[in-house]
Amino acid sequence: MKKLIQLFLLLISTIFFAQKVPEINKTEFSEEALNQKITALEGKKISISDVLKKHEGRILIIDFWASWCRDCILALPATKELKEKNPEIDFVYFSLDRSHEQWKRGLDKYEITSQENYWFDEGWKNNFNNYIDLNWVPRFMIIDQTGKIAKYYSIHPNDQDIQTTIDSLKQKSF
Repeated sequence: MKKLIQLFLLLISTIFFAQKVPEINKTEFSEEALNQKITALEGKKISISDVLKKHEGRILIIDFWASWCRDCILALPATKELKEKNPEIDFVYFSLDRSHEQWKRGLDKYEITSQENYWFDEGWKNNFNNYIDLNWVPRFMIIDQTGKIAKYYSIHPNDQDIQTTIDSLKQKSF
């Protein structure tokens, strides 16, 4: 009976708390999403649009993560491998940590302070995250050289579609 209850609880938690795949794969950002402000490591607020402009002409992977997220932490070594395999592409980390202090401690603890990092100081629900249907972390997005969304949804850097999308974008001239 105890095992049956455990199985039932596991099933219920999977149904209610599992990451839901977005129904629509968006290829562009709305103006409202692009205008969302995010906090840089040094404390300056910057728009998502400005973050994307910094990487214009290059392939960009956005890693949505949080230092409290076990799956996010477990994915960090695979993210590092993906970076090493593709040194010509850019990576940014968008944190969903609950506080600035928690975010900074996580960056130090997981040794990613030297990377390009931003924090959603307005919390999980904001114009950008609502637009991209962010309901769980980790999540990865690939932005092409023109700032359009090339890969809308992936939950792990080992997802073969990530490398396939990168390889495809490398072949294109924009």
